[in-house]
Order: sequence, then C-alpha cells, then structure tokens
Amino acid sequence: MDSSEILITQVAATTHGRVLRRPVRPADGILAGFHGYYENAETQLDRLAAIPGTSTWTLVSVQGLHRFYRARTDDVVASWMTRQDRELAIADNVAYVDAALAADDAASSPLVCVGFSQGVAMAFRAGLRGRRPAAGIIAVAGDVPPELLADASVRFPRVLLIRGAQDEYYPQTMFDDNVAALRARNADVTPVIVAGAHDWTDEVGRAAATFLHAIRG
Repeated sequence: MDSSEILITQVAATTHGRVLRRPVRPADGILAGFHGYYENAETQLDRLAAIPGTSTWTLVSVQGLHRFYRARTDDVVASWMTRQDRELAIADNVAYVDAALAADDAASSPLVCVGFSQGVAMAFRAGLRGRRPAAGIIAVAGDVPPELLADASVRFPRVLLIRGAQDEYYPQTMFDDNVAALRARNADVTPVIVAGAHDWTDEVGRAAATFLHAIRG
C-alpha cells in the first residue's frame, strides 16, 4: 500500500489501571511508587514497605497502564510508555496518577513520589505535573525527564537521586549531568552512589529512609 494513503489518528479511550494501597491513619504522609519496565505494582509496593520507617506512611503503588506477560510465564508485568505518541502518553499517565491519589486523604501530607528505572520519569512527572505537588522525589536508577529540566516554570522539590556504581543503564555521566542540571535549577538534590548495578538494594532503602526522615522533619 502507498504510505501516502495511510492516515494516523489518535483516539481517546477509557482504560482501567491497577493500584495497590496500604493505608495508614493517621499517616506521616503518602509514598507513591512507580515500578520499572517489566515489573508490576506488587514489586514496587514491596520496595516501599521495606524502607525502614515506612510503617507510618500510606503506601500507594501505581502500575503502568500497558500490561503484558513476562516471557514464558503467566506473570503480568507492565511498562509506562514508549516514544510513540509520547506527549499524549505523558498526559494520560499524569491524569491516571491524579485519579489514583484522589482516594487518599489530602490532609495526609507530605506526598513523596518514588520511582525505579523507567518509573523514575513517572515519579517526576506525577510529582511535578500532577494536581498534588510532591514534597520530595526519590529517583533510583533512572534519569530526570528532559522536558522538566527544560521548563523554567517547574519548581523542583527535594530530590534524592540514587545510582548503582555498576549501573550500565544509568551511567555516571548521565547521573552527573542530572545532578548539575537540578542544582542549576536551585533544586535541593542529594546524590547518592550505592554498591551494585541496576537494582534496588538494602542500601537504597536506607538512603530513602534518611531522606524521608528529613522530609517528615
């Protein structure tokens, strides 16, 4: 078929996402978690629960809208987006997270968004573009979305940026560039290098606990 005869359109559709919640009342705040590619909400909820001190926080783990099966298994995993129709996907995801957090008591503050790998971009976008501004972002093994760094109107909250020393997916040069860019925007950023590669380790959890203690204080 002649490609000149093909029309591409975007059609709005309603879909349902999956959100896991561990409520606490009264809560010190809300931790909203965003998993990485090829993971699911259960994985990120387990990470949040393992952070020391989070027994007094409401935990909300949001699963990506694009679900599929892990290879040769019945395990359902998800991703957040691809480069196709990127801007529309970002808007859809932010609206989805807004809806997911609407069920939580607005008085339970602060909100801290926690992302791993592909979920880091979602943590930043939800925390900065969503209806409820985040008091902090914990970003593990993933880079800061470039459109947020380029937008002079964006005011970054406190940021904990964590990289594994052997992480080939989030190289040191990218990590250093992110730290420099955030500081250039007057963001209160704490860079941390931990042992390991592209993974969430106990050391990551301890760094996150220290950051949350500062936010709560």
